[in-house]
Amino acid sequence: MSWESSLEYYRLLNLGVEERLGGLHSAKTVLSSVEFAELTELQRAERWDDVAQMLVSASHGVAAGGADLLVLCTTAFHIVADRVEAAVEIPLLHLADVVADAVKEQGLATVALLGTAFTMSRPFFRERLESHDLRVLVPDERHHQEIDEIIYGELVHGRVLDRSRKTVVSVIEELWDAGAQGVILGCTELEMLVKQADSELPVFFGTSLHVQAALDRALA
Repeated sequence: MSWESSLEYYRLLNLGVEERLGGLHSAKTVLSSVEFAELTELQRAERWDDVAQMLVSASHGVAAGGADLLVLCTTAFHIVADRVEAAVEIPLLHLADVVADAVKEQGLATVALLGTAFTMSRPFFRERLESHDLRVLVPDERHHQEIDEIIYGELVHGRVLDRSRKTVVSVIEELWDAGAQGVILGCTELEMLVKQADSELPVFFGTSLHVQAALDRALA
């Protein structure tokens, strides 16, 4: 939910509409950009009621602004997605469901999940993926902090470093050795760092898939 993440969602939504409709078309979007530091502090304090309240309020705002589909532009805060979905009138397009569909379309059964340490260490996102009959691997715990430092110390500030790319790719290779048939980038900022050309495994770009699914729904 950093502004770098919001920027990428907004960019991809507009590129997608332009590609599909041509001409001068762009995405009619209602965007609520939360204060990332405030929300992150609530996350670290495990104040989930307050997190849910903030996101519900933001969701009511976009619904009031005319949105007819809700997308949470974050993996970590899908931990309160069910609460948000129950509190708003418009449908929520859950990221894990979208990614799971893409994985299964390629006939894969075992995938690796990369994201923030929070996303990798907590069950909420992994279990939603597993509910689609997938086996989900996460990096060994010794890698969680280094990936977190890359995300929060570099990528959310727009710093994309080659040494960090090599670090993340080496983690992906470990997961490949452990049986992963593909890898999910479950953090928008990681998509700035790792591309398909960096891995021999199929890479599932959560943000791009989320946007494409939202466009499918909105333009149907």
